[in-house]
Amino acid sequence: MTVRTTDTALSRDDMARMVAADIPAGAFVNLGIGQPTNVSNFLTAEQSVTLHTENGMLGMGPVAAADEVDGDLINAGKIPVTELAGASYFHHADSFAMMRGGHLDVCVLGAFQVSGAGDLANWHTGAEGAIPAVGGAMDLAIGAKATWVMMSLFTKAGDSKLVEALTYPVTGLGCVSRIYTEQAVFLLGDGAVTVRSVHGTTFEELAARIPVELTRA
Repeated sequence: MTVRTTDTALSRDDMARMVAADIPAGAFVNLGIGQPTNVSNFLTAEQSVTLHTENGMLGMGPVAAADEVDGDLINAGKIPVTELAGASYFHHADSFAMMRGGHLDVCVLGAFQVSGAGDLANWHTGAEGAIPAVGGAMDLAIGAKATWVMMSLFTKAGDSKLVEALTYPVTGLGCVSRIYTEQAVFLLGDGAVTVRSVHGTTFEELAARIPVELTRA
């Protein structure tokens, strides 16, 4: 049966802490703009994870605060960050070569939609007047060895962001293997969407609201 991990939905910090704990020791990782940025605050020194940003840095530390802020030291989302011992800097083109060349073990991205087949939409809703923001998402989604998503499970209107088929412009096809949300964690693969854990809800409630067939872990 699916493990009911918590009686309440996860906070953003809870989600980030869970993602951080799942990242393998020694991994090279890119954290996308938005919710994924927070993951850096929960990685431990023992994990020896090396964070990459597409604007040209390896060895990024947690988000900078107070007197740690250096205006020249930011991630791809323009958020001030810290550097760890041994950090290195390089040209934007070299950074994208790392992404496209399969050198990243994990990328963690936000999303507008993810399909049951692991298709990702996270750069544009297609709405008139909306500003597209693809950045390095396409390169990361298909270049990293594993693509994980952090997102809220439902829209403000109550519609599921985990869908049977994307209705927003595609970022990458069949690339997402794991989804972290405030109400559940999903594992995608071999044509199945498996609920690893639920938070503040039940498997049955999720199955009634999500238009994708779910299986229990």
